[in-house]
Amino acid sequence: MRTATVLSVFLFAMAAFAAEPEKPKVMTTAGGVEMALIPAGSFTMGSIRADDDAKPPHKVFVDAFWMDRTEVTQEQFDKLQLSNPSHFEGDKLPAEQVTWAQAARFCNARSKAEKLAPCYDEDTGACDFAKNGYRLPTEVEWEYAARAGSEAEYTFGSDARQLAAHAWFAGNAQKKTHPVAQKKPNAWGLFDMHGNVAEWCNDCYAADAYAKSADKNPRGPATGKLYCIRGGAWNSSAEAARVFVRAGENPGFSDACLHRDAIGFRCVRKADAK
Repeated sequence: MRTATVLSVFLFAMAAFAAEPEKPKVMTTAGGVEMALIPAGSFTMGSIRADDDAKPPHKVFVDAFWMDRTEVTQEQFDKLQLSNPSHFEGDKLPAEQVTWAQAARFCNARSKAEKLAPCYDEDTGACDFAKNGYRLPTEVEWEYAARAGSEAEYTFGSDARQLAAHAWFAGNAQKKTHPVAQKKPNAWGLFDMHGNVAEWCNDCYAADAYAKSADKNPRGPATGKLYCIRGGAWNSSAEAARVFVRAGENPGFSDACLHRDAIGFRCVRKADAK
């Protein structure tokens, strides 16, 4: 009996050990920014519980890529000697009031500072995905990274009562942004994927994009009046911070739907970038 009990405990411990998620691979860039490796894989994008623009749910494959562990901070703007457009001032606070074009220019400046090939044509805004520099994530990359293997409403599950442990949102943010990386990261080591500031994506927004989506590395339309933003912000409800919620915003903030000081971004790079 004792042998059987010891064996049961051993097998239980081994099963628990095997169930632990693999720790994310992290690198520090030449500019001193931590990035997490997002592994290649498939997931179901969208949800039957989402608004119509995030339907139908569809399975897509995403190649591996590197993503900033935090939203781009005001300190990073200062290091690159770029004008800081933010309303809430602080080195460790996320940069906000950033237009889409400003975010793209930041990506290029960061690439040049590290002797990488810039991805964006600064005259047209077109992105060359073959370049090894920094760019904004596609919408599918953003949702895949935010989910980190979860099929739930949030990266940590579907219980909105747990959101305060993972995000700054309308329920706890006190109407302002907060220093990055203060809340729990997701399983792939990414902070603030729910709340703090909403994040620009590379794609133009189209309400019917999911009905036309490719099944591998899909991208939004090449042109459009609005660009995708994801992730919710300091002034978002718990419902609006869900991982599949989509929004389109004017890239230059004319007639902005969200507060300008609720919009920021983070950067990505190709997985084979050295």
